[in-house]
Amino acid sequence: MKPIIALYCEGSETKMVVVIKDKEKIRVVRAASFDILQPTIDYEASVSGIQLDDDSLDLKSISDGLSNGKSESLSLATISVMKETLKDISLKNSLFLPTLTEPSIFYHVVDAGKLSKSSKLTQEILNDIQDSKNIVVDQENLGYVELADKSLLSVFLSGEIGCVKLINALAQSNGRRYYKIPSIKSADISLAYYVIKKKKFFPDDQSLIVYIGKEYSKLIFVQGRKLKHIGSTLDIGTSNIHTYDVYFSKILLEMENGGISSLDNIVVCGEDDSENLILSFYGTFPEANVSRLEFKDINISALDKKTREKFSSYSIPLAAAFDYIEELEEKHVGLNLLPKYVKEEQKPFQFAWHGYAMLPLLFIAAFLITFKVLSNNKEIAKLNSEISKQSAVVMRNQQTLNKISELESKISNFDRTQAILDSAAVGTKLWSKVVRKISDFFGTKRSLWLTSLTMSENNKIVLEGYALNKFVLTEFAYYLKAAEIKGVFYEALREKDSYKFNISFDLLTVSQAN
Repeated sequence: MKPIIALYCEGSETKMVVVIKDKEKIRVVRAASFDILQPTIDYEASVSGIQLDDDSLDLKSISDGLSNGKSESLSLATISVMKETLKDISLKNSLFLPTLTEPSIFYHVVDAGKLSKSSKLTQEILNDIQDSKNIVVDQENLGYVELADKSLLSVFLSGEIGCVKLINALAQSNGRRYYKIPSIKSADISLAYYVIKKKKFFPDDQSLIVYIGKEYSKLIFVQGRKLKHIGSTLDIGTSNIHTYDVYFSKILLEMENGGISSLDNIVVCGEDDSENLILSFYGTFPEANVSRLEFKDINISALDKKTREKFSSYSIPLAAAFDYIEELEEKHVGLNLLPKYVKEEQKPFQFAWHGYAMLPLLFIAAFLITFKVLSNNKEIAKLNSEISKQSAVVMRNQQTLNKISELESKISNFDRTQAILDSAAVGTKLWSKVVRKISDFFGTKRSLWLTSLTMSENNKIVLEGYALNKFVLTEFAYYLKAAEIKGVFYEALREKDSYKFNISFDLLTVSQAN
């Protein structure tokens, strides 16, 4: 599974966790929180408030922006902090998960009695939102979950989303058009889902989830294992609270608004889950079971000791990542508030309607071109096969020509020898008798012919030639009386067995023999 980078944008602070699902366990590899610095703050304050390497912050760009009086969408210092936090993480292969709460997100409860079970449920919710709040909501920007009393809690976004702008600014700083954002989660609903999955609540239990942030706090009520009521965001947190009694008064007010008479369980998480806070809750709600939100099934060993001790402050981004992982594994149907404009920005190819109309033509053209290329490749393969066959024929013909050339050479040698004999025998009775004898024998034997006739010293005649039968050579030697067979060698001639011979005899002796 790809790394999931969950960001919880809470006022001016952003909390971020990077999680990876390993087999059956979620592993947190990075956790950090940072302030969203505005680009109009003075230079000295920005440098003193952020500890960065010299090469990680473009000081010239910030000073230029300040001197020109121009306001950028996000401070370069904030992007530098994010890049430093996410170093060694493959951002292009990661999934970014913005997690939002009020005022970026709006909630609207629709009573069960107002809704029908028809296929027009979404439209009925949109109509109710428009009638009660005078807000027109795009159907693609609407999500809803069922509450414990069967009413529906609708959730929708409006306007630009700062968390998405932050992710896009990070992408642009790294030379990319966008990073993948598959979903936008509700902080309250994801946290409630995580607590319900990890805590053992009885069906009739009334439970409260208290998330305490630095500037804001959340009160989420659960009945059994279903969401009951989401209280208004409290503008109190660890940075501005002086007494826990403020929480208790707000809780009692929200219990009255949500129709909750008592509390059986209180789960505390966020920036403050101290023993003093828990004891204070025990004092106000003595019958409730007060506990911290624990992360026993989450592997946080990769984090430093300080972050592990304060990991409860990252409850919401972790819960959003857990919610999305459960959704991918089809364990439940999650809430996805990703606006249409973000989906359009993340498309690899952005076309107008006529661009999409051209897509079928592009596919048809690609099909025809591919078909033509494949046909040509098939024809080329066929021609290459024919060329190979003809090349083999040419090689065989060349071998035949070489054999014919050898035979022609042998025949021409025979003709030259015959001419020498003819010229030497003219006017010589001795030669005439010998040649006549040889001619008579060769006339009766069609399987014998001469290639060479030479005369050595002491009137020794040497005959060379070929015979198709080696026995005829013996007969020929006996016929000449005083002839000697000097050698017989096997040699193929015109694809037939032949024998090359060498016979010598005395010219005078043979001419005088009968």
